Formats: sequence, structure tokens, C-alpha cells
Amino acid sequence: MAAAAGAALALGGGLLLAAWRWLRGAARALRGGSSMRGKTVIVTGANSGLGRAAAAELLRLQARVIMGCRDRARAERAAREIRAEVGGGEGGGELVVRELDLASLRSVRAFCHRVLQEEPRLDVLINNAGIFQCPYMKTEDGFEMQFGVNHLGHFLLTNLLLGLLKNSAPSRIVVVSSKLYKYGEINFEDLNSEISYNKSFCYSRSKLANILFARELARRLEGTGVTVNSLHPGIVRTNLGRYVNIPLLAKPLFNLVSWAFFKTPLEGAQTSIYLASSPDVEGVSGKYFGDCKEEELLPKAMDDLVARKLWDISEVMVGLLK
Repeated sequence: MAAAAGAALALGGGLLLAAWRWLRGAARALRGGSSMRGKTVIVTGANSGLGRAAAAELLRLQARVIMGCRDRARAERAAREIRAEVGGGEGGGELVVRELDLASLRSVRAFCHRVLQEEPRLDVLINNAGIFQCPYMKTEDGFEMQFGVNHLGHFLLTNLLLGLLKNSAPSRIVVVSSKLYKYGEINFEDLNSEISYNKSFCYSRSKLANILFARELARRLEGTGVTVNSLHPGIVRTNLGRYVNIPLLAKPLFNLVSWAFFKTPLEGAQTSIYLASSPDVEGVSGKYFGDCKEEELLPKAMDDLVARKLWDISEVMVGLLK
């Protein structure tokens, strides 16, 4: 009797969760998007997770989407799958793959050189790629991996493409951050985490750096027609957490919770797509968004002095200034 009651309760709960997820997904799908015909968009980390979902939807909106990815084979496979899902970008969209390893400044420069040689315009840059709470390791150039990929790689990428973005104005830069920025601090005495390393703290610091970078860049680009906004996608089921160890016995419960309450990659990508394509944010710059709405930031993410100092140091670290 008790077992039957428990099974019924579990089934009922499962049905409620399924219904709730369906309604949430349907509500998000209603947001839609504006046509991107004739526009070129770069999405970093576009072969999986949020980036893949954003690339697919922007292709659906008829954009020319450049997938900037570290693993070319995986990116080509994802591109084939996206074309099959979307219908090959019928009606004006196009999907192309370009190799981009944000852990290598040499790769970033090569990617930008090719873009500047081949692309007559760039309407949107989505800085999406990231690495999450990895063990201590360094990039090709000797930077702590999370700070190097999440902040410095995108810092150089954006700066090298600024001329093309300005020439294509009105254009947009979208920076994917995280709510976890709240737990980060910019320690200028140890940006490379050589004195101490905590993988959670360093991820949060890199995401705080994303927001400070976006705000400072927005200030520098005032009057150019190029807007810059940052966002958090919420908690999303992606492979970003591949370095997070979950005990074997806890995995079934974790999988159930993540299925019920975490966003799908498409749901998580909605704010990126919104900031890249919606006329609602035309001319809006220097703001922070979540669920397609502007959100407030903590004071430390609005510290202009820290943002400018971080910019100056980042310029030196990536070789823009000697």
C-alpha cells in the first residue's frame, strides 16, 4: 500500500514537473526574434551548449553565422546538425566554421586576421565561450585558464574586431557572463592566480571581469553606433560543468533536478539571441540582462575605476600595448 502510494506520488510529481517544463518552454518560445537577413554574427564556442543554440536560432533568423570554435571537427559536426535542424538556412542564412582557440592569443589573432580579410561587415559579436571551474592550468601564453579564456581571449578578440564593428554600425557586442560574478573579486596583485588558486573563485572573478569589460567598452564606444551589453543565462544544462564532480550515488537525483529546474541550452540562449537581434534594445548599451530583461548589478560590478584599471592591465597582458 505504502509502495503504491509512493509510486503514485512520484508519478504525479513527475507529471507536474513535465507540465511545468512544457509551459516554461512554450512561454520562452513565444518571444521569437527579428529577422537577421543580411547580417553577419560571430558566436564563440558555438559547437555546443548555449553557443550552439544561439547559432541555430540566429541561422533560423537568416543571419550569416560564423562559429568560432577550438575543435574544428566537433564544430563541423555541429554545423551539419544545425543545418539539418534548421533546413540549411533556407531564405538567406549561412553557417560557416572558423577555428578559434581562446586559450591561444596566436589563434585569436589568426582568427581575426581571417575575418578582417574575408568579411565585409560584422553586425554582432557574441562572446559566449567559456571554461568553468577547471583544475589549475595555464593557457598557451601562461595565463590562468579561466581568466585567460573567459576574459583575456575575448578581450583581445573584441579589440581586434572593433574597427569592422564600427564600420558596420549600428552593431552589437554581447558578453555572456554569469550570476556567479557576485562571488568574485578583482585581485590585481594576483590576476594569474600564482599565489593561490580556488577554481570557484577564479571562475567568478573571470565573470566579474566580463561585466567590467563590457561596461568600460560601452563607455569607450559611446557615439560610435556600437552597443555593448552583458548578460547571465541562468542555470543551464550544458557541458560547461564537465570539471564538476558529482558523487555516483547522487547523480540520479542531480539529473532529475537538472531536468526539472535547469534551463535547456535553447532557453539559456534566449537573452543572447534577444540582445543580438531584438529592436527593443537598439541603442541600449552598458547594461546587464537576465531573462531578456535589464537587471541590477552589485556595486563592485559598476566600479569604473576598477574597470579602467582592468582594461589597462589587460591591454598589456594580451600585447595590445607594450
